[in-house]
Amino acid sequence: MVEKKIKRGDIILEAKAITKRFPGVMANDGIDFEIKAGEIHAILGENGAGKTTLMKILFGEYQPDEGEIYISGEPVRFRSCLDAIELGIGMVHQHRKLVPAHSVIENILLGHPRAGGVLNLSRAEQEIDQLCQKYGFHIDFKAKVWQLSEGEKQIVEILKALYRGAEILILDEPTSALAPTETEKLIESIKAMAVDDLAIVPFITHKLPIVLAISDRVTVLRRGKVVSTMNTDQVTERSLAMEMVGREVIFRIEKTEVEVGETILQVEDLSALNDKGFQALKNISFSIREGEIFGIAGVAGNGQQELVEILAGLRKAQGGKVILDNKDITHASSLERWESGVGYIPSDRINVGSIGDFSLVENTTMNYYFDKNFNQRGTLDFSKLRTLTEEIISEYNVMTPGPDIKAKNLSGGNLQKVILARVLSRNPRLVIAHLPTQGLDVGATEFVRNKLIEAKKNRAGVLLISEDLDEVLTLSDRVAPIYEGEFMDIIPGENVKREVVGAMCAGIHLEGEEL
Repeated sequence: MVEKKIKRGDIILEAKAITKRFPGVMANDGIDFEIKAGEIHAILGENGAGKTTLMKILFGEYQPDEGEIYISGEPVRFRSCLDAIELGIGMVHQHRKLVPAHSVIENILLGHPRAGGVLNLSRAEQEIDQLCQKYGFHIDFKAKVWQLSEGEKQIVEILKALYRGAEILILDEPTSALAPTETEKLIESIKAMAVDDLAIVPFITHKLPIVLAISDRVTVLRRGKVVSTMNTDQVTERSLAMEMVGREVIFRIEKTEVEVGETILQVEDLSALNDKGFQALKNISFSIREGEIFGIAGVAGNGQQELVEILAGLRKAQGGKVILDNKDITHASSLERWESGVGYIPSDRINVGSIGDFSLVENTTMNYYFDKNFNQRGTLDFSKLRTLTEEIISEYNVMTPGPDIKAKNLSGGNLQKVILARVLSRNPRLVIAHLPTQGLDVGATEFVRNKLIEAKKNRAGVLLISEDLDEVLTLSDRVAPIYEGEFMDIIPGENVKREVVGAMCAGIHLEGEEL
């Protein structure tokens, strides 16, 4: 730990001319960046702009090809994350690094320097409890991680870093998977950390309102370079978006009127259990027609995951029916549903939507291996599949050196474009889009939303499940707020009111409101 006494406003960490290359990609190109004591410094940029790479360099996960890092004015070189941790740097990654079967306290202490010797568990719990009280965290130390909400898992990750003595805390997309109430609580805790001069927070996010609400300064990266560093009180959402993508971004997409056609999907009295054996869906009924976007709004954990898994053939229904184009597919396999015209864009693009060690060609193949145009008598035509992947890369503006790169080397936004493309390129009858813009930058979000509207214009039925209320209200022709496994109502788009839908997502019917 650096012993030098610091005070609010001092530069505590500085990166100079940081450069990092990967095969075919310049991830960081001569980046200069600094963090001051007691400030919340937001890092913005499109997916693939180099934000996470830079932070991983500052945390010792990557070593820069060129450039220097200084802590309190002293040059440092990290051989690993352990070096960074010893110097007071902690990082909370976008994708959790927790052991689900272990308790909260076990995860916090796992890998701690004192864990290798004699550990006083009672004293550790007291010290961690003091951190919770100081920053407003509430968590059951004995609960297993798999039992926690996303917000609670985020708290565990932060406590792990703070308990190791982090003075500089790097948060990579900390609110991307959180419900609105969890986001609000986390923001308050981060502000409390920044009041303490020893809690320095580089904050990576795509959510511009959060940037404006929480940060003191913001640095924008574009294609691996710093394009600007500004005081947050001198910027707006629109100006930040333009800095990020280099052009005007349309925040509100006009709802496209398309004449609806025949019913594509009919769901009747659908019920299901969750993984813990509790009732997740309670006799849900709805339909989706040609040329319609049916939006489901709600906080995570109210049955959305179980619903999409049943529709995609990944979970058995406890009761009810799923009918596609007048054919009962309740017990059909995933392959049978794909062949019948169901396209599924999962919420988890890494663990469900792709195979990280497969190339983009191989990942595209996952939606085409059964197609007779690409599969002749059990033999895949990889020449055709490669051509298709190249067309997808071009049409969807996927930033990649080529079709042979592994999926795990793409940024989140570019990986989402590949998944979206391989689904929509088959012109499905029904598109199931579950959290399709979660964790994406403003440019990629705009792109994905336009592609869903394009699918609607092509007479597909679209089921949109999102925790972004504005997204659901903007895109949907009908809106169904879901709460504890039930639809509170199904509201025509022209009659929808934000405050009414928001209240229904919390299980509340506002009195006197006309729907």
